[in-house]
Amino acid sequence: MSALVVLFNLKKETSKEAYEKWAQTTDVPTVKGLSSVDDFKVYQLQSLMGGQDSPPYAYCEVIDINNMEKLGEQIANETMQRIAAEFQEFADNPIFIISEQIA
Repeated sequence: MSALVVLFNLKKETSKEAYEKWAQTTDVPTVKGLSSVDDFKVYQLQSLMGGQDSPPYAYCEVIDINNMEKLGEQIANETMQRIAAEFQEFADNPIFIISEQIA
């Protein structure tokens, strides 16, 4: 199984509350509705383990993907293009990492 991991901070002008509401009401339900996606979770990152230091990113999204080719097709549709544009309004230079489960 593949997963898309997205690490990001919010833009300075972005409200944490606005992003989290949008993630819960729009982003997650829409992406989870894609047949190529098995699950989608958003995490607010708290601290580095073993200390009080802040992590370099405030949020992490993990999207479990059952078919990468189909995902590519599905994210090209109008709804997903709108969701992607809205995400870019919140996120400051997000990093998208494609991963493959090994264990």
